[in-house]
Amino acid sequence: MNGHRQPTLMPLIVERDIKTRLAQLVGEIAEEASGQQLVVVIGLLKGSFMFLADMARLFYIHSIPLAIDFMMVSSYGAGTESSGRVEMTRDITTSIENQWTLLVDDILDTGRTMEFAEHHLRQKRPSKLKTCVLLDKPDRRVVPFHADYVGFTIPDEFVVGYGLDHNGRYRELPNLSVLSDKP
Repeated sequence: MNGHRQPTLMPLIVERDIKTRLAQLVGEIAEEASGQQLVVVIGLLKGSFMFLADMARLFYIHSIPLAIDFMMVSSYGAGTESSGRVEMTRDITTSIENQWTLLVDDILDTGRTMEFAEHHLRQKRPSKLKTCVLLDKPDRRVVPFHADYVGFTIPDEFVVGYGLDHNGRYRELPNLSVLSDKP
């Protein structure tokens, strides 16, 4: 983004549509996870925190018992383009061995982060490992990765809000918006 001009936020997905899709998504996951003693949900920080919190509340409605943990991985740094290098800065502390496990992230674009995280978690031997993303940007895919559950498929735009940020800003927005440096 241009450092001299205030970026413009163009609405992409409004809060009402996010909530509606989340209810559908959790319903699909709950149907598959039904009957489990425990479902371990692993959120990728920082972007997934709002999405995961809202999902957790909906799992409760479906009587799905959860354990929640977080991993922190990054491939962005301060820019709007992936560095291409994935680094883990925080691993989970919950055992997922023989547990039905759901890996949750805010956005699937190049596929590198989700591939890295999924590979890492598979080594911990869960009974089942599923992946869920709020947003999928297939036009950006570099690694052939497909999430099991997808909230929305979006065009190749830089999106902020609902947990997604640009340089630490805009995570608190209830909607998803395209960040543009065009007036």
